[in-house]
This record gives sequence, C-alpha cells and structure tokens, in this order.
Amino acid sequence: MDFLFPLLILALLVPMFLGIRRQKKEAAKVSALQDSLSVGDRILTTAGLHGTVVAIGDETIDLEIAPGVVTTWSRLVVREQIVDAPLQGDGSIDHESIDAEAPATDIVREDRENGGDSTPRLNKD
Repeated sequence: MDFLFPLLILALLVPMFLGIRRQKKEAAKVSALQDSLSVGDRILTTAGLHGTVVAIGDETIDLEIAPGVVTTWSRLVVREQIVDAPLQGDGSIDHESIDAEAPATDIVREDRENGGDSTPRLNKD
C-alpha cells in the first residue's frame, strides 16, 4: 500500500510531461515558420484563411487574400505554409474519359400539391 500513492503520482505526471514536451516542439516549429516567412509565400492562418504574403513587418504581415485585396495580420496567426505539389503531366483533364451519360445524383422532388415542398432531396438508394 505504501508504494501505491507514488505510483499513482508517477502515472499522472508521465503523460502530462509527454504532452507538454510535444506542445513545446510544435510551438518551436510554428515559431520557426513565422520567422522564416518571405514575400510571396502562400500561408494558412489559424482562422483558416489562405493568403499570399506581400509585405512583412516586425509584428505584422500583409496578406493578399484575393486579387487586389490586402489585409494586415499579426505574425502569430500563421499556422502553416502552403506548398503546391507539382502537377503530373500537363495538368489538363481528359474530358473524353468522363461519362456524360451517367447521372450525377438521383434527385427526388416532392410535389407541392401533395403537401411536400419543392426542395431537392437526395435519394439514399
């Protein structure tokens, strides 16, 4: 019984220590990313906004979120840098391989006269 209490404390402290360690590693990685930003980088903010860096200040960055729309953000909101994967081939779609005869969905419309609304519904069949 005397060794049960220290074992309980150890069982609670080890996962907490590992969690704190993982958080510190992640914070260091995000901090390094925020320090390495340069003009032209595509980024994702913590709010889920995609943008391109157009100017960098000490504490802020200017993001172009649409053509001609530039907003100022804190550098701390940068979550990750978006890296475009190179396209395989020439990037075009072979339209002949798409079956034009196949229906996209089976939409069932209820008749208004029968008490239903005319909102399109997907059939689960």
